[in-house]
Amino acid sequence: MKTYVVGGAVRDRLLGLPVQDHDWVVVGATPDDMLAQGFKPVGKDFPVFLHPQTREEYALARTERKSGQGYKGFSFHTSPDVSLEEDLIRRDLTINAIAQMPDGTLIDPHGGQRDLAARVFRHVSPAFAEDPVRILRVARFAARFSDFSLAPETLTLMRNMVAAGEVDHLVAERVWQEIARGLMYERPSRMFEMLRECGALARLLPELDALFGVPQPPQHHPEVDTGVHVMLVVDVAARRNEPLAVRWAALLHDLGKGSSPVETLPHHYGHEARSAAMAEAVCDRLKVPGDCRELAILTAREHGSVHQTMQKRPATLVSFLERVDALRRPARFEQLLAACLCDAQGRTGFEAVEYPQATRLREAFKAFAAVDAGAIAAATEDRARIPEAIRAARCTAVAAACGE
Repeated sequence: MKTYVVGGAVRDRLLGLPVQDHDWVVVGATPDDMLAQGFKPVGKDFPVFLHPQTREEYALARTERKSGQGYKGFSFHTSPDVSLEEDLIRRDLTINAIAQMPDGTLIDPHGGQRDLAARVFRHVSPAFAEDPVRILRVARFAARFSDFSLAPETLTLMRNMVAAGEVDHLVAERVWQEIARGLMYERPSRMFEMLRECGALARLLPELDALFGVPQPPQHHPEVDTGVHVMLVVDVAARRNEPLAVRWAALLHDLGKGSSPVETLPHHYGHEARSAAMAEAVCDRLKVPGDCRELAILTAREHGSVHQTMQKRPATLVSFLERVDALRRPARFEQLLAACLCDAQGRTGFEAVEYPQATRLREAFKAFAAVDAGAIAAATEDRARIPEAIRAARCTAVAAACGE
C-alpha cells in the first residue's frame, strides 16, 4: 500500500501558494485494508476515507468509464492493481495531475510542471470531454489563476463538449457551487469570459451572455458594451473583497438591458424592473441561497434609484428606505450600497470615483432609524393617523439630516 499527495496541494505548493488541504490517493489497497487501519468511509460513488487523526481525504486509486450523459454518467473501478498512472490520467488538467511521494519526489507523467511554468491550462487526456463539470472547473481556475491561458486544443475540446449538449445535463446545484466559488477569486470576470469563449455561458447563463454587444446608455461612455461593464463591476466587487451576495448582485444587476427594444438603444428605459424579474428567474433556476437571491433582486430593482439619490427629496428618500426595508434589514441595506458603488466604479476611468450617494443614504437612514415610532404612536390619539404621523416625523428628520 502506497500513498501520494495529489491535485491542488501539489499544484499550489509548486506555485508558492499556501496549501490548505491535502488530498491523497492510495495505491495497492482495498476498502477492508483502509478500515483495518482506522480510516472512516465517506465516499458515495467510490471509496474515499477520512484519516483517523488528520481527517484528510484518502481515495483509492481508480479508473472510470463513461456510462451516460452529464457529470454523473460514470462507472468507477477500484482495486489494488489500479496504478498511480491510471489514476492520474483520469484527472482534468495537467497541473492537477502531479503526485508527490512522502519523500517529496514528484511524479508528473503529463507535463504538469511544464504547464505550471508556462501558465497554461491543458487537459490531460480525451477523457476530459466525458465530464461537463470540468468546463466549469477550468473557468473557475481562470478566475483564481488570472495569469494562466487556455491551451487551444483544450478550448476546442470544451467547445465540442458544449456543442454535444454535455453542459445541458449539469444540475443546478453544481452550476451554482462552481460559479459561487469562482466569484470569490481575484478576477471573477475571467470565469465568465472563458465560459463565453467556449459557448457554455449561453447555455448556463443566457441572460448574462445576451449583454455582450449591447451598448450602454450615452452617459456611461467610454464603456459602450454592457457585458464588458458587468465584468468590470464584478471585478470591482472582488477588489473590494465584498462577500458573495454582493458579487452575485453585481453580476446580475443589469440583466434587463439585454432585452431592451432595439429601437430605444442605447437607452434602456425601465430596465430595472426587467432586470429584477430576470435576476429572480436566474436565482430560481440555479437554486441560489436566500441571501444572494434577495440582494440580487433588490439591487437589480433599486440600483437606478440609489444612483439618483443626490437629486431626491427627503420624502422620496424615506419612501426608498421603507421600500428596501432598511430598518429591519440594515446589513442588507449596506450590501445594496456596496453593490451600487461597485456598479458606479465598474467603468473604465471611474475605478476610484467617489460615491456620495452612499454617504447621503447612510445619513438619511441614521435619521430615519432615530425616530421613535413607539413614542409617536403612543402620543397619537387617532390610531388611524399613526402611520402618517410616523412618516411625517421621519421626513422631518431626514430633511434635517440632509440639510434641507
